[in-house]
Amino acid sequence: MDYMLLPLQRYADFSGRSRRMEYWMFVLFQILLFAGLFMVAGLFGAFDGSGSTLFIVLSVIVGLGLIIPGLAVQVRRLHDQDRSGWLVLVGFIPYIGGIILLVLMCLDGTPGENRYGPDPKGRGGRMGDVFS
Repeated sequence: MDYMLLPLQRYADFSGRSRRMEYWMFVLFQILLFAGLFMVAGLFGAFDGSGSTLFIVLSVIVGLGLIIPGLAVQVRRLHDQDRSGWLVLVGFIPYIGGIILLVLMCLDGTPGENRYGPDPKGRGGRMGDVFS
Protein backbone atom coordinates (compact mmCIF):
# COMPACT_ATOMS: atom_id res chain seq x y z
CA MET A 1 0.00 0.00 0.00
CA ASP A 2 2.93 2.32 0.66
CA TYR A 3 4.11 2.03 -2.92
CA MET A 4 0.63 2.95 -4.18
CA LEU A 5 0.58 6.22 -2.27
CA LEU A 6 4.27 7.14 -2.49
CA PRO A 7 3.84 9.05 -5.79
CA LEU A 8 1.11 11.12 -4.13
CA GLN A 9 3.49 11.95 -1.29
CA ARG A 10 6.13 12.98 -3.85
CA TYR A 11 3.41 14.82 -5.81
CA ALA A 12 5.47 17.08 -8.11
CA ASP A 13 8.96 15.70 -7.43
CA PHE A 14 10.50 15.10 -10.84
CA SER A 15 14.00 14.46 -9.48
CA GLY A 16 15.45 11.23 -8.21
CA ARG A 17 14.67 7.65 -9.09
CA SER A 18 11.69 5.32 -8.62
CA ARG A 19 11.52 1.55 -8.65
CA ARG A 20 9.33 -0.46 -10.99
CA MET A 21 7.26 -1.50 -7.98
CA GLU A 22 6.42 2.12 -7.18
CA TYR A 23 5.38 2.87 -10.76
CA TRP A 24 3.24 -0.23 -11.29
CA MET A 25 1.59 -0.04 -7.87
CA PHE A 26 0.61 3.56 -8.64
CA VAL A 27 -0.84 2.42 -11.98
CA LEU A 28 -2.78 -0.29 -10.12
CA PHE A 29 -3.97 2.34 -7.61
CA GLN A 30 -5.29 4.49 -10.46
CA ILE A 31 -7.08 1.53 -12.07
CA LEU A 32 -8.68 0.52 -8.77
CA LEU A 33 -9.66 4.11 -8.00
CA PHE A 34 -11.40 4.61 -11.34
CA ALA A 35 -13.00 1.14 -11.19
CA GLY A 36 -14.38 1.97 -7.75
CA LEU A 37 -15.61 5.33 -8.98
CA PHE A 38 -17.23 3.62 -11.96
CA MET A 39 -18.96 1.06 -9.74
CA VAL A 40 -20.26 3.69 -7.31
CA ALA A 41 -21.55 5.74 -10.22
CA GLY A 42 -23.31 2.65 -11.57
CA LEU A 43 -24.94 2.01 -8.21
CA PHE A 44 -26.30 5.56 -8.10
CA GLY A 45 -27.67 5.36 -11.62
CA ALA A 46 -25.17 7.67 -13.30
CA PHE A 47 -25.48 5.74 -16.54
CA ASP A 48 -29.25 6.08 -16.68
CA GLY A 49 -28.87 9.78 -17.45
CA SER A 50 -29.75 11.18 -14.02
CA GLY A 51 -26.30 11.57 -12.46
CA SER A 52 -24.01 11.30 -15.45
CA THR A 53 -22.90 14.93 -15.22
CA LEU A 54 -21.77 14.51 -11.61
CA PHE A 55 -19.88 11.32 -12.52
CA ILE A 56 -18.13 13.00 -15.44
CA VAL A 57 -17.16 16.03 -13.34
CA LEU A 58 -15.88 13.83 -10.52
CA SER A 59 -13.90 11.65 -12.95
CA VAL A 60 -12.32 14.71 -14.56
CA ILE A 61 -11.36 16.18 -11.18
CA VAL A 62 -9.78 12.90 -10.03
CA GLY A 63 -8.04 12.47 -13.39
CA LEU A 64 -6.62 15.97 -13.34
CA GLY A 65 -5.42 15.46 -9.78
CA LEU A 66 -3.50 12.34 -10.79
CA ILE A 67 -1.81 13.72 -13.93
CA ILE A 68 1.09 15.44 -12.18
CA PRO A 69 2.05 12.58 -9.83
CA GLY A 70 1.65 10.16 -12.75
CA LEU A 71 4.05 12.16 -14.90
CA ALA A 72 6.45 12.61 -11.99
CA VAL A 73 6.65 8.89 -11.22
CA GLN A 74 7.09 8.14 -14.94
CA VAL A 75 9.98 10.63 -15.16
CA ARG A 76 11.59 9.19 -12.03
CA ARG A 77 11.19 5.70 -13.53
CA LEU A 78 13.09 6.84 -16.63
CA HIS A 79 15.72 8.40 -14.37
CA ASP A 80 16.16 4.99 -12.71
CA GLN A 81 17.27 3.69 -16.11
CA ASP A 82 19.65 6.66 -16.54
CA ARG A 83 17.44 8.15 -19.26
CA SER A 84 16.17 11.68 -19.59
CA GLY A 85 12.68 12.42 -18.33
CA TRP A 86 11.94 14.12 -21.63
CA LEU A 87 11.42 10.63 -23.08
CA VAL A 88 7.90 10.89 -21.66
CA LEU A 89 7.13 12.91 -24.78
CA VAL A 90 7.63 9.73 -26.83
CA GLY A 91 4.09 8.88 -25.75
CA PHE A 92 2.79 11.49 -28.19
CA ILE A 93 3.99 9.45 -31.18
CA PRO A 94 0.86 7.89 -32.65
CA TYR A 95 0.48 4.11 -32.41
CA ILE A 96 3.97 3.21 -31.18
CA GLY A 97 4.68 5.86 -28.53
CA GLY A 98 2.65 4.14 -25.84
CA ILE A 99 4.20 0.79 -26.66
CA ILE A 100 7.70 2.25 -26.38
CA LEU A 101 6.88 3.78 -22.98
CA LEU A 102 5.34 0.50 -21.82
CA VAL A 103 8.55 -1.34 -22.66
CA LEU A 104 10.66 1.34 -20.95
CA MET A 105 8.54 1.15 -17.80
CA CYS A 106 9.09 -2.62 -17.68
CA LEU A 107 12.89 -2.47 -17.93
CA ASP A 108 15.02 -2.72 -14.81
CA GLY A 109 16.93 0.31 -13.58
CA THR A 110 20.67 0.74 -13.65
CA PRO A 111 22.37 -0.86 -10.65
CA GLY A 112 24.23 1.47 -8.37
CA GLU A 113 24.28 5.23 -8.46
CA ASN A 114 23.69 7.12 -11.69
CA ARG A 115 23.52 10.83 -12.55
CA TYR A 116 19.98 11.05 -11.08
CA GLY A 117 20.80 9.68 -7.65
CA PRO A 118 21.39 6.53 -5.63
CA ASP A 119 19.83 3.19 -6.51
CA PRO A 120 16.38 2.93 -4.88
CA LYS A 121 16.90 -0.84 -4.50
CA GLY A 122 20.17 -0.30 -2.66
CA ARG A 123 22.14 -2.48 -5.06
CA GLY A 124 25.87 -2.05 -5.45
CA GLY A 125 27.59 -0.47 -8.39
CA ARG A 126 29.39 -2.70 -10.84
CA MET A 127 29.78 -6.43 -10.93
CA GLY A 128 33.49 -6.10 -10.20
CA ASP A 129 32.75 -4.61 -6.79
CA VAL A 130 31.44 -7.98 -5.61
CA PHE A 131 34.75 -9.74 -6.22
CA SER A 132 37.11 -7.07 -4.98
